[in-house]
Amino acid sequence: MAFLNGGRDCVATAELMRCAPLSGLLPCRPVTAPGKGDPPLRRSLGQHHLRRGESAAPAVDFLDVSGRTVIEIGPGGGVLTRLLLERGASRVIACELDPSWAFALRRRLTDRRIRLAVGDACDLDYGRAPVAARIAGNLPYNVATRIVFGVVERAPVGLRAAFLVQREVADRLTAGPGEGAYGALTVLTQARAAAHRLAVVMPGSFVPPPAVTSAFVGLERIEPPIGEREWADFKALVRTAFSRRRKTLLNNLTTVMDRPVAAAAISDLELPPKIRAEALGLGQFIELFRVVELLKRI
Repeated sequence: MAFLNGGRDCVATAELMRCAPLSGLLPCRPVTAPGKGDPPLRRSLGQHHLRRGESAAPAVDFLDVSGRTVIEIGPGGGVLTRLLLERGASRVIACELDPSWAFALRRRLTDRRIRLAVGDACDLDYGRAPVAARIAGNLPYNVATRIVFGVVERAPVGLRAAFLVQREVADRLTAGPGEGAYGALTVLTQARAAAHRLAVVMPGSFVPPPAVTSAFVGLERIEPPIGEREWADFKALVRTAFSRRRKTLLNNLTTVMDRPVAAAAISDLELPPKIRAEALGLGQFIELFRVVELLKRI
């Protein structure tokens, strides 16, 4: 990842993003939508730029960016960037994958609080982000889950993020037990973050309009109830539990453990023998994990 502008602020951020800054201050002027002379939008990169800042207002309200550094993923035409600055962000570090759009923004943005970097947000080490920072972005649909879960897994406790994603993904992140969107992603996300659906964004709010409706989702990292040493095993259990949605929890668990162990764990929790994974809440999954780990040692 390469920075298009440097300075002392950029040097500190370079470590976060594992890249080396380039010298020279970036002259920038925010834009509200792609204008004449801008590069073409590439559907292969999932480029659907916001038209107006009002669509992102609920997300920026949630982030409370005044006086804070914001890491923005996919600045696109600069609509969200401008709103972040208007709301008082002390600095916006914008990560853009498409070099042509990055250089277009370099020519057009003027605010000295902006630092623009060219690179893949999937490669960022979110564990190095300051807890007081905020993360925001209009995420390409094809990598949205990967980026969101990267933040959920690695960002420090207390950090807030707001992402514009496909509404289906927002539903999966915020669902409750028994809902159709509830699944492994839901449980694993909510084990490490409080998730909130902030606003629905219709296709007409984008250039070009996508084929689906989108939504802003807000995330706040919480102290996980599962320790880091146990996290990989907990993830494996949850994913196994949801691996075949039409099967019972017992049948799914028996693909990775002896049936008597799985049956005993379900019985110890006083759950119905034919219960399915989507009926369990986060707390019950944690209890199930604890019981399974205990029974394995017997």
